[in-house]
Amino acid sequence: MATALDWGIRGYNNYGAYLRKHYDGQRVFKVIVDGGFTCPNRDGSKGYGGCTYCNVDSFTPELSRKLPTIREQLVQGMERAEKNYAADKFIVYFQPNTNTYAPTHYLKMMYDDALSINSDKVVGFAVGTRPDCIDAEKVALLESYADRYDVDLEMGMESIYDETLEQINRGCSHGEFVEAVKLLDNTKLNLCVHTIFGFPWETREMMHGYIHEINRFPQIKFVKFHHLHIVEGSIMGVKYKREPFKLFSLEEYTDLLCELIPLLRPDIVIQRLFGISDYDLLIAPNWGKNKSSIQTYIDKEIERRGIIQGSAYKA
Repeated sequence: MATALDWGIRGYNNYGAYLRKHYDGQRVFKVIVDGGFTCPNRDGSKGYGGCTYCNVDSFTPELSRKLPTIREQLVQGMERAEKNYAADKFIVYFQPNTNTYAPTHYLKMMYDDALSINSDKVVGFAVGTRPDCIDAEKVALLESYADRYDVDLEMGMESIYDETLEQINRGCSHGEFVEAVKLLDNTKLNLCVHTIFGFPWETREMMHGYIHEINRFPQIKFVKFHHLHIVEGSIMGVKYKREPFKLFSLEEYTDLLCELIPLLRPDIVIQRLFGISDYDLLIAPNWGKNKSSIQTYIDKEIERRGIIQGSAYKA
């Protein structure tokens, strides 16, 4: 007997369904662009080494790493999506590092160049950044594209606790995140917030606090949930090899998601439930499954438990 999941119906507001509905059933794919940016906690402006969990290569597709120009990355990325996934339309996604960390005039030149490629098939524009690298001028620049594209501003919150942000060498505080969100009052932009669950010094109750904080900002339209995973080339990777610490198993992380999803405001769209890196870079936790299998396991468990997003939400 077919279940709701078999029909593509999940107990949470998922991004795939959102895209299909928003774009009238067209297959819309993100094409990642590496614009060659860095971060203020890498280049010495605020520190060196970057966030302790981060190795940019672990979440940047090999195609983007190998191709030197934005044009090459997008042309080949779009061709690949059309060939392998029958993509109809595209979202141009500036992902690696901090993609607003440059003068506004330089950003405009780079964004304009990217959006001119295969422009008749581009419906969206997404930019990943940090709270301390966004200001009113850059918000205005991004909003200037919103009459032609759906524009997503993806901002890393990571944790709501300043003690954690200090430990991971984040280089900015949660207060700076709050101030950045306030810049987006009545904005045309779609704000997507990124979080990481599983820092070993944070309790389960502390992680619940992430959801309550997200809920209080009406500006937030999308979220990406990640579990902490340790990758080669990161500061945390070196520490983990010297002295391993507790990380989520797939079962434990799924348990946490089943606690968090009912607390989440029901209008927020979940773009991602977990993070994953290339297995040649992954140190731990290795769940022994590919991305699709992990997604299926989590979705089936959510369905089995009758989890419904927002069912425990209190305004």
